[in-house]
Amino acid sequence: MTKRFRDWALLSFVAFMVFCPMAKAQDRRIVAEPVAPHTVCDRPVPSGTNDTARLQDAIDHCPAGAAVYLGRGQYFSGPLGMKSGVTLWIGRGATLVAMAEPALYDKGRRHCGRIAGKGDGCRPFISFSKTRGGGIYGDGTIDGQGGAAMAGSTETWWQLARRAQTESGNQNAPRLIQIDQAQDITFYGVTLRNAPNFHVVMNRVEGATFWGLTIDAPAEARNTDGIDPGASQDVTITRSFIRTGDDNVAIKAGDNGPSRHISIVDNYFGWGHGMSIGSEVNSGASDILVRDLTLDGTTFGLRIKSDVSRGGLVERVTYENVCLRGNRWPIAFDTKYNPHAQGFSIPVYRRIALRHVRGDNGTLLMRGVDGKHALDVTLEDVRFAESATWRLENANVTADHSAVSPPLPGRAGERGPGGWEQCAKAFRN
Repeated sequence: MTKRFRDWALLSFVAFMVFCPMAKAQDRRIVAEPVAPHTVCDRPVPSGTNDTARLQDAIDHCPAGAAVYLGRGQYFSGPLGMKSGVTLWIGRGATLVAMAEPALYDKGRRHCGRIAGKGDGCRPFISFSKTRGGGIYGDGTIDGQGGAAMAGSTETWWQLARRAQTESGNQNAPRLIQIDQAQDITFYGVTLRNAPNFHVVMNRVEGATFWGLTIDAPAEARNTDGIDPGASQDVTITRSFIRTGDDNVAIKAGDNGPSRHISIVDNYFGWGHGMSIGSEVNSGASDILVRDLTLDGTTFGLRIKSDVSRGGLVERVTYENVCLRGNRWPIAFDTKYNPHAQGFSIPVYRRIALRHVRGDNGTLLMRGVDGKHALDVTLEDVRFAESATWRLENANVTADHSAVSPPLPGRAGERGPGGWEQCAKAFRN
């Protein structure tokens, strides 16, 4: 992280610690700044070739509570599996590089690196499976090489994804980090960049902290979500900078279970598809706090997306102290994400609160399925530029209309100041 980003993060520290014991819709843990392990079990040296076996051996033989430390240099590797209680510590000047060789990630069906009917043919670069404790720390970088040509091909992982889109298929590309059925996982300070697919995906995780991360991928890199908590609870993402080619953060609750008690606090999102919940919410998403968030140039801003093929109950979601700039859809609470979807899993969004939200232009969308399943939203001090446009459909919106700008359709209000100018200090030049 840069000094400027660290300084910005420190300014938010007091506010973060104040909210921890007070708010209900959030991570139930008391989350403090992580501390690196005191013990280093191994210090592998980069070989300049394939370091997979050496790195995996170091992880496998490291005792719980200790760290495998990667010093300055480039470490080239295929898939790695983490162990309970072990930390991968990537030091300043160190880069762990995911080798762009589909055969290394293939699950045995020779689908990895190809387009197929399903997109599950690759193993992740780093996996946490049924682990407890440990994580990834350090000021170094994990580079997924999504823009590098795959071995034996002139096509990159990202080009494969674009071609899959045009051919109505699914690309088989590895996720950078996958966390499955794990507990008490911590990521601290590390930079994740250029994932071939999603950067971090969680499934059935209980207790995860992401503190001071930088996640960076080009805006045109398809399906490169930043952090996706799925079927998980007690998760905090804080003091992080995230810009990607898809959702900056996407909270999901599909067939594997609900997601709840999640805090997204003191973060800066650059380009991407915004702060999302969905689209899979059929198991329910609840008790989510988004506070002190800057969304600078994201296509969508605050977004809840689903449809009747994967809908469910989304409730007790609070957005507070949010600054938006340059977003086409600063607010998009939509139950018709796929307008052609069929099914009976009706999305219901209720007890959604927005407080102290500022933005400039764009469309402010709140669309429920029908009158019986109308959105339930409360607005308090929500102000956008006069040129912003509300689009409400099957939405019950409660507001102090003198503190909402532009006025809601058909309601009196004032068109006063309160666009993104009041958030000027929240944005980087």
